[in-house]
Amino acid sequence: MVAFERIKCGIEQLDETLDNIRLGDNVVWQVSNLKEFSYFAEPFIKQALEDKRNLVYINFGLHEPLIPLTDEDLNELEEERNNQETEFSMIERNGIKIYKVDPMEQFESFTLEVHNIITKEGFDAFYVFDCLSDLQSIWSTDLMMGNFFRVTCPYLFILDTVAYFPVLRGKHSFEAIAKIRETTQLFLDIYSKDEDVYVHPLKVWNRYSKEMFLGHKFNPKTNNVTALTDGMEVSNFYKVINSSNRNEQNTDSWERFFTATKLLHDTGIDVSDKCDLMCNMMMAKDKKVSEKIKEYFEYEDYIAIYDRLVGSGMIGGKACGMLLARKIIEKDRPDIFDKFEPDDSYYIGSDLFYTYIVSNDLWNIRVRQRTKEGYYEAGKELEEGLKNGTFSDDIKDEFRRILDYYGQSPIIVRSSSLLEDGFGNAFAGKYESVFCVNQGNIEDRLEAFEEAVKTVYASMMNISALEYRVLNDLDDKDEQMGLLVQRVSGSYYGDYFFPTMAGVGFSYSPYLPTSKIEQNRGMLRLVMGLGTKAVDRTQNDYPRIVNLNRPKAIDHPDVAERHRYSQHSLDILDIKNISIHEIPVDEGLKVLPRYGRKNVVEHDIDAEQRLRERGQNREVVFVNCNGIVHNDTFIEMMKELLNTLETAYDYHVDIEYTVNIGPDNTFVVNLLQCRPLQISTTKKVIEIPTDVGETYFHITNSSMGRSRKEYIETLVYVDPHDYYEYPYAKKSSIARIIGQINEYCKEGNKNSMLIVPGRIGTSSPELGIPVSFAEISQFLAILEESYSQVGYMPELSFGSHMFQDLVEADIYYGAIFENEQRLVFDKDLIKGYPNKLYDINSQLDEELYDMIHVIEFNDQKLEFYHDMKKDESKCILIK
Repeated sequence: MVAFERIKCGIEQLDETLDNIRLGDNVVWQVSNLKEFSYFAEPFIKQALEDKRNLVYINFGLHEPLIPLTDEDLNELEEERNNQETEFSMIERNGIKIYKVDPMEQFESFTLEVHNIITKEGFDAFYVFDCLSDLQSIWSTDLMMGNFFRVTCPYLFILDTVAYFPVLRGKHSFEAIAKIRETTQLFLDIYSKDEDVYVHPLKVWNRYSKEMFLGHKFNPKTNNVTALTDGMEVSNFYKVINSSNRNEQNTDSWERFFTATKLLHDTGIDVSDKCDLMCNMMMAKDKKVSEKIKEYFEYEDYIAIYDRLVGSGMIGGKACGMLLARKIIEKDRPDIFDKFEPDDSYYIGSDLFYTYIVSNDLWNIRVRQRTKEGYYEAGKELEEGLKNGTFSDDIKDEFRRILDYYGQSPIIVRSSSLLEDGFGNAFAGKYESVFCVNQGNIEDRLEAFEEAVKTVYASMMNISALEYRVLNDLDDKDEQMGLLVQRVSGSYYGDYFFPTMAGVGFSYSPYLPTSKIEQNRGMLRLVMGLGTKAVDRTQNDYPRIVNLNRPKAIDHPDVAERHRYSQHSLDILDIKNISIHEIPVDEGLKVLPRYGRKNVVEHDIDAEQRLRERGQNREVVFVNCNGIVHNDTFIEMMKELLNTLETAYDYHVDIEYTVNIGPDNTFVVNLLQCRPLQISTTKKVIEIPTDVGETYFHITNSSMGRSRKEYIETLVYVDPHDYYEYPYAKKSSIARIIGQINEYCKEGNKNSMLIVPGRIGTSSPELGIPVSFAEISQFLAILEESYSQVGYMPELSFGSHMFQDLVEADIYYGAIFENEQRLVFDKDLIKGYPNKLYDINSQLDEELYDMIHVIEFNDQKLEFYHDMKKDESKCILIK
């Protein structure tokens, strides 16, 4: 059919009044009740059937179906919805296709399903939708109802459809209705009183007549439509309008709900049911998490969050975890809570993320990105779009409110997506967190804050996040991004700002540096300065690992070794230059007060003694947080803190925190994050053979992961000497080649093992290969090889984001040291095998084929065994 072609609506005189509804028109009927809508929907349906149109009913509302459905129909639709083999829940009755769509799936999944239905039905379809107002009731806000219409209406227009939408008068804010009116082609007000029904066209796109926008009287019995030109009729019409508009709103339903709840509470009425609603609206959808929140949170806690929330929607997993953990400690261990810094975070609701996408015309890219074909390619496009969008003036005003509160205190904008920090899905390090030094005038600070928000939004589409979601079967889940805005904990030291110490903590530790340490007492990673060095594998820096059952145990008895494996630089915020960067620890120690210094350093007593014997009285120190580790009060508090959270969660936990030291050696802790800790465990018993095949490697007490036996089809080995000799400027390219091999193994569904020099995933190419998780995600086992000739040293960095990735992906993680932990490592065993890398990429420099070996075992078998209980791993070639 021809675009903009006239159609019949079933009421002839209404066709004349509107100069006909046309193909492409979306028609919004603002009504006081759905009976008023039926006066116009029923003739439209009847006419469409007579004209043999493709008629579709989209059923999602809480109200009775607009097209009568029997119990049998409803049961069949429910069965279709639960049938994994059907794409949609759809039945056909009396020439009408009826689709059941569940808005409880939330905005994105619901909107995408409707989009896919519209795609399936194609051009020239006729639609009747359930009442838009029910979306507001389910999603708790006008904003998302409006966003649904703003992305659905244009798509219907492109396909030359005709769609009827009812919306209830007085239930929505002026702004929400204005956006719907702006988007639709026709917007008609319907009023009724007793037998009188009135139609008032407010918008009829691309059509005009001298009487079109007058009020009209409609007779449902005769279908007569008459323009109101008589003074008495006009007077009656406006009386009906005025009585119907008494309940019109200036505010979103979100604000109205919280205002009404506050009034009920202030008058002494029990609002327990409202508290449950607030939890579901702002905090968590996950049943396990929400039950825990409802156990610990009270009315005042929810209102405190609402008062510091920008926009509407969920605050996300990271914010939720932080608040819940603090509340658990406040209620269960008030003595520990007394040593906490107060929390004054702000939250940016998840609805704002979708509004940002919709208002910047990125929704169509998002739709493509949610398909299998466009998942990665459109993801790159969407990432760029999210980086370069703009915020509306009203959102900028809300951002200013945040900045006004914090003044010029440094802040951090952190991701807090709906799936983040949940049971089974940590998303550790997948999404960005951006520090804002927060200096300069308000416009400069606002610009930096907006860029931070956009950077975090864009990080949802980075390759590692996309790959993580695929590996965890989350690629088709509704992932919304909330944001957590926190004041950075720390002190000013001249032009620098940083906390005395920061770190991560775990209520369970599989890290076994000695056989005497039990496995389940928990551990800490501690660094001086910002906590970024506690979770990232960075240049030449080693955090202090503290096993909480023996915190003073020393991994390196030799003081020279303790020097080497200590912290050599710290991350700070530079107030003068408005940046975040690292400085040498010596520079940081110069500005740190003496009471702070003694908590972060250890003295080399022997070296100081030798200097004194030579007449030189000076300190020789290195940074390993030794002072705080020997503070029994701190260590005991951290033990109890982790144990309390684990007990309340009924699950191992992982926390992030800062520690600031006072002049009298007191300390305060700021609990920044808490999430369930994923641990690789198994009851499987593995018998490692002793007299079978030839041993490629055999290691003990230097690995992490569950017990397993695997057949390795592809072995990837990177020669440490050749990697060392490769030019520094080109070392990062090795990570991209590893990524190509990873993709090759993925496409071929090959069981593969990777052995690399030094630290995997470090940010410093001279210490190891700087891969991202996406570039190693398909390997079953990854080992780091020590090569002391050039300084490559593995670091089994339990607690880093990279380690958490490996745990969640069930990837074995081991180290081949040059000490008694390495029983066998026979490199010669794999020499002479063809290098498959030539087939994977034939365009590389010849020297790279000498460095990177990709070996496939076809007629032979490479068997890999790991016994978690004994911490013993063995790889055997069977010819």
